[in-house]
Amino acid sequence: MKIICTLGPSSFDKNTLNRLKSIGVNIFRINLSHIEKKDILKKIIYLKKNNIKNICIDTEGAQIRTSKVKKKIFFKKNALIRLSINSEFSNKNKINLYPDFDLMSCKLNTKISIGFNNLIFKVKKKDYKLKNLIVSVAVPGYLESNKGVHINQTIKLHPLTKKDEYAIKIANQNKIKFFAISFVNKSSDIDKVRKLVNNKAFIISKIETKSAMNELKSITNKSNALLIDRGDLSRYIPIEEIPPAQEKIIKIGKSKNVPVYVATNLLETMIKENQPTRAESQDIFSTLKQGASGLVLAAETAIGINPVGCVKFLKKSISVYKKFKK
Repeated sequence: MKIICTLGPSSFDKNTLNRLKSIGVNIFRINLSHIEKKDILKKIIYLKKNNIKNICIDTEGAQIRTSKVKKKIFFKKNALIRLSINSEFSNKNKINLYPDFDLMSCKLNTKISIGFNNLIFKVKKKDYKLKNLIVSVAVPGYLESNKGVHINQTIKLHPLTKKDEYAIKIANQNKIKFFAISFVNKSSDIDKVRKLVNNKAFIISKIETKSAMNELKSITNKSNALLIDRGDLSRYIPIEEIPPAQEKIIKIGKSKNVPVYVATNLLETMIKENQPTRAESQDIFSTLKQGASGLVLAAETAIGINPVGCVKFLKKSISVYKKFKK
C-alpha cells in the first residue's frame, strides 16, 4: 500500500522530509501547478541532497488556470469582468488565464467556474479586437491566485504545458522515474508523454475529467497506474456520483492489474487540526476495502499544520485495514 505525499511549504524543510521518509512515505510529489518554473531544478536538487529518491513530477496538464492576484478579490453578482489570455496579475476588472487556448471559441452564455468556492461567470460578449471575453458574475465569490478554471464546453488543450515539458526534460536529466499526468483525456495523451519521458518512466494517469471516465479502459491499458483526483473530477460529474465513479475506476484498474491511487479530502480536517473526523476515517477504510493501491495526501502535507501526523494516521488506518482483512 503506497502513501504519496505532496510537498509544499509545510514539508520541504530537511527535518520534516527526513521524518516523512522514516515513517514510510513511498513517493514524494512535486505539484507543478504550485511551483515557479525557475524553482523546479532547485527543488529537485534539494530533495536529492536530502536523499529523497522517489520523486514524482505532477504536471499542470490540460487545465486552464487563473494568473496570480496581489490579494484575494471579491466579485459581486452581475459585475462585468474581462477575461484574457495573459500571465500578468489579475485584478478586479480583468482576470487573466493560462495556458494559451482559443478563448474566442467560448460561446455566449457559457458558464465559467473558477476554483471550488462557487465563483461562476457567464459569457456575455466577445471583444474580438482585444481578444477578450466580457463576462458577468452569475454566482459571487472570491478569486485567489492560480485557481483552476472549468469552462462548460469542450476546449482544445495540449496535454502538457511548456512548463511541463521543461520539467520533464529536467526530470530526465536527474533520473526521475515517476510522472503523474494531470487531466488525461484520452490514451493518445499518454503516447505523447511517453515520447518525452525516459524509457523506465512510471506514468500515473490522473482521472479527473468526464473524457477520462469515457476513455477509462484505453487510458488504463497505457498507464502504469491511475490516480483518482476526486476534487477536479467533481467539476465534471455531480459530487454524489464520485463514490460510484471511484469504485468503477478501482474495479477497472484491478481487472487490468494496474494500481489505483486515490486523492482529495482524505484528511482535509487535518490541514488545520490534529485529528481527522470519523467520516474521514471511514472514507479511508472504505477506499482501502474497494481495492485502492495507494493514498495521496495533497494540501494535508503541502500546507497543513502537521504533515507527519497525517502520514502517521494513514499508516495506522492501513494497519487496521490489514488486520480486518485477515
